[in-house]
Amino acid sequence: MKAISSRTGEALQVGSLLRCADNSGAKVLRIISVRGYKGIRRTRPSAGVADLVMCKVITGTEKVRHQVFKAVIVRQKKEFRRPDGMRIEFEENAAVIVNDKFDPTGSMIKGPIAKEVVQRFKTIGKVASIIV
Repeated sequence: MKAISSRTGEALQVGSLLRCADNSGAKVLRIISVRGYKGIRRTRPSAGVADLVMCKVITGTEKVRHQVFKAVIVRQKKEFRRPDGMRIEFEENAAVIVNDKFDPTGSMIKGPIAKEVVQRFKTIGKVASIIV
């Protein structure tokens, strides 16, 4: 994992629901933990675009339902600011399921993904159709 240049507002807390943006069989994901989060006592861990989270599949195919996977957040509703001053926001919160080497498990990604995700995870950018 590589550091990203922009400061994404950490808008998604533990317990937030995400749409799965790939074709791995999952539809809705729930965040159960944030990988690498170092926070303050009694504060809920939160994540933003290009963060790695552990997710439980809420709805999807029988094969993946109620399982826990690693996922990378590719879209968030809360706007965030890039170093050039541009502010970016998406219509929904979405994530892509990845394996231990941070390669996406699905063969295609539906919808746009943020440029910050491609800076940190190169293999996700190879599968994506639209990068914003």
